[in-house]
Amino acid sequence: MDEFAKRLVPDGLWEIVEPLVPEAPRRAQGGGIARADDRVTFGAIVFVLTTGCAWRHLPPTFGVSHQTAHRRFVEWSEAGLWAKLHRAVLDRLGAAGNIDWSRAIVDVASLRAKKGGSLTGPNPVDRGKPGSKIHVLTDRNGLSLALAVSAANLHDSQALEPLVQGIPKIRSRRGPRRRKPAKLHADKAYDIPDCHRALRERRIGDRIARRGIETSARLGRHRWAIERTIAWLGGYRRLTLRYERHGHLFAAFLALDAAITCYKKLAN
Repeated sequence: MDEFAKRLVPDGLWEIVEPLVPEAPRRAQGGGIARADDRVTFGAIVFVLTTGCAWRHLPPTFGVSHQTAHRRFVEWSEAGLWAKLHRAVLDRLGAAGNIDWSRAIVDVASLRAKKGGSLTGPNPVDRGKPGSKIHVLTDRNGLSLALAVSAANLHDSQALEPLVQGIPKIRSRRGPRRRKPAKLHADKAYDIPDCHRALRERRIGDRIARRGIETSARLGRHRWAIERTIAWLGGYRRLTLRYERHGHLFAAFLALDAAITCYKKLAN
């Protein structure tokens, strides 16, 4: 494995990934081509995520064909590897006391879907062109705790309850696993009865900005953390435009992106 691939998949990251990789499917005895190395293939997938290149443009220096890399990405996505990896990294951050549960923040980003497909819809802020939304829920410091993908025409508020439900039970430095922040901040798009009810039922402090009452300046004091996180996620170019026709594969790239972004916090 060359130095470039090792930078994409450092030893510390691979130490977390390796136990989670699904077992290779059994083959009939005799003949056949040896299965490509998992770490090399994982590095090729991270390269596609990072650069945004088409699978067919994967450099041959990786030592794995673009067909193999894509096939393994689909195989691992269907096995839920990326969500498991994200949770495993969060567990390590939680055990080290690096997750701040005093406040959670919710926000959304829109992007164009070049080829349409599932989980896309007419984007009201992009002249009705096909697009998707990325929904993100972070802790106080901007660590991604839950993510989702939806059609661009889904109202932001409809994703809040699934996001809160999607926070995994994360290890703590002391005591039991935790999945509930003390309070949640969101902008005025979430100021509807169902969102307030969802937080009230879970005994999460309601800090959703009220229409006609509160200015956006107050929320802005806390919003910078999640805006920075969304910028970090967008730094992986495969997420700046959506090329995947299948929504679950685009969501897989998003989960991998979040896992790597959280791992950088862990490594530091």
